Amino acid sequence: MSHETTELYSRAIQIRSKKSMSRIRHTAPHYLETRHSTIRTGAPMSIFSNARLILPEAVLHGGLAIEHGRITGIGEVTGGVDCEGDFLLPGLIDLHTDNLERQVLPRNNARWPSRSALAAHDSQCVAAGITTVFDALCLGDVGFEAARNDTFLAGLEDLRALSRLGALKAEHVLHLRCELPAAEMPRMLEEVIGDPLVRLLSIMDHTPGLGQYADAGRYRALRAAEGYSATEIDAVFTAQLESHHKYAAANRALVLALAAAQGLPVASHDDRTSAEITRNAADGIGIAEFPVSMEAARAARHANMQIIAGAPNIVRGGSHSGNVAVLDLVREGLVDALASDYVPASMLEAAFIAAAEAALPLHAAIALITSGPAEIAGLTDRGQLTPGLRADFIQVRVYGGLPVVRGVWRAGQRIG
Repeated sequence: MSHETTELYSRAIQIRSKKSMSRIRHTAPHYLETRHSTIRTGAPMSIFSNARLILPEAVLHGGLAIEHGRITGIGEVTGGVDCEGDFLLPGLIDLHTDNLERQVLPRNNARWPSRSALAAHDSQCVAAGITTVFDALCLGDVGFEAARNDTFLAGLEDLRALSRLGALKAEHVLHLRCELPAAEMPRMLEEVIGDPLVRLLSIMDHTPGLGQYADAGRYRALRAAEGYSATEIDAVFTAQLESHHKYAAANRALVLALAAAQGLPVASHDDRTSAEITRNAADGIGIAEFPVSMEAARAARHANMQIIAGAPNIVRGGSHSGNVAVLDLVREGLVDALASDYVPASMLEAAFIAAAEAALPLHAAIALITSGPAEIAGLTDRGQLTPGLRADFIQVRVYGGLPVVRGVWRAGQRIG
């Protein structure tokens, strides 16, 4: 840690006057009462002590001072909420989660009401320590997933409504996944692109023979395992290839143009080759999301693109579809952020595994699920335990190597 950083951490808590610090000590019993419940709305200050703080450049013993939803001090404090030596780290930021879709369709042909699914999804994210959620919703039917369009339309309406009501505990925004071969995708995107909830776009093409499904035989086997007949698979396979040739190029150009007009970041999805990365970089795409090969990840780094990888890949010990192991990418410094993809709880566990198995310092591994995603998304008010930033943070204890979330705070208010 640099001399300047060491000095900052050692004196940060002293930014308040002696009178203020006296007030902190005086009010400590009040905050002890809130340990297992939500901190009272309007409480001017709260203290969290006896913690291992995961800071941007180190893990240090100390505590936090929180006032009006912001971190006001970091250092050695006493009183307030005794964290019992647990870790305190920033609230997690998930740039890509399909978990809402999983809640809407928990079983094949068993569609759940969208509003109820969103509430359940929100609770699961908070329980996993995620305080900022980029709900990844798909625009466009690619043959086997027609229900995704309905999920998007209902999810957008319910997200707007529940956000206005303050019913969601985490902060939810939208990551729109634009399926390039889908004829209806442009219309759907144009209708929502100006919504302030939209914060990130990604382009994807799930045509057999490309990207994640480069192995067409494996693609057929996956669909067969889902119960589709060879005749059904052949029909969709042919239709997808036709749609790709008919729509993908024009739809790609439209997505990039609309994103540029709105100032939105764009990610590519499931890149396999360096040629794909070169094309994306030339088009101004700055994020490579879930590169499926070491070649693509290395090319993305060479092109100065930011790289998002899937946390479940690390927890499972590798890809479920035969792609590159994310832990190998981490070892080569080819990951800037981990996303939950389809399991919210995977983010925290993957970071601790990365620290244990990829020889990363813990603070650097935690950055992959906090400050790294914040930087990619342009969220300058969160992602670190730093004075002045929003007090989104979580309390974590490790049991036999498994990190468990024991408390979650968003803007200084307990939500989990």
